[in-house]
Amino acid sequence: MIKESEKISVLISVFNGEKTINKSIESILDQTYNNFEILLMNDGSTDNTENILKEYADKFSHISYFENKKNMGLTFSLNFLIKKSNGTYLARQDADDISYRNRFKMQISTILKNNLDFCTSRALIKGTNKKIPGFSYFLPYQYLIKYKNPFIHGSLMIKKEVMNEIGSYNTKFKYAQDYKLFFDLIKKNYNFKTINEPLYELNMSNNISTNKKIEQKYFADCVRNGSVP
Repeated sequence: MIKESEKISVLISVFNGEKTINKSIESILDQTYNNFEILLMNDGSTDNTENILKEYADKFSHISYFENKKNMGLTFSLNFLIKKSNGTYLARQDADDISYRNRFKMQISTILKNNLDFCTSRALIKGTNKKIPGFSYFLPYQYLIKYKNPFIHGSLMIKKEVMNEIGSYNTKFKYAQDYKLFFDLIKKNYNFKTINEPLYELNMSNNISTNKKIEQKYFADCVRNGSVP
């Protein structure tokens, strides 16, 4: 039995997510691990996102609402939420994805059992049975990270103290900020594990990596080359 003494701060940044954000938040509220807070950032949305997020914040005492008056991007928004968080651990969740019910319990258990600094999991692509990462999951991540990002950003759970040590998300990276983060974590030899069981469902229809391929490639190349964007 896992003691729920460790508080998790769930970071969700939303831009025009009225069609998906309800299911995303509900998947967190449905977790079998209950000691968490949810920090919601409305990143300059122009649809009904603001009203939806405020309704959740008004209804639940452990949900907090924040907003950017204009779209500031994921890096800025996540760093802001990190500063506002109260948990020992930080968990990511994208506004159009969902976490499976046992995600937090499995990740906390894995972190405590193995004395880890951060933990991710494999994911299923929505509408398919395809697991990602695929074959690369079985290869050494210390090798893979030099060529690609083998981690699912939305499935990340990390000690807040580690995130502070690493300097949070690098503000020079508007895109591929997750690749830069994981690259630095691996380089500094933080302990980690990626859970084989998919604990996360990835919606690829509105994925930044899919829709902003040119921008993603440029910033990812900067990570690989060690250059500044």
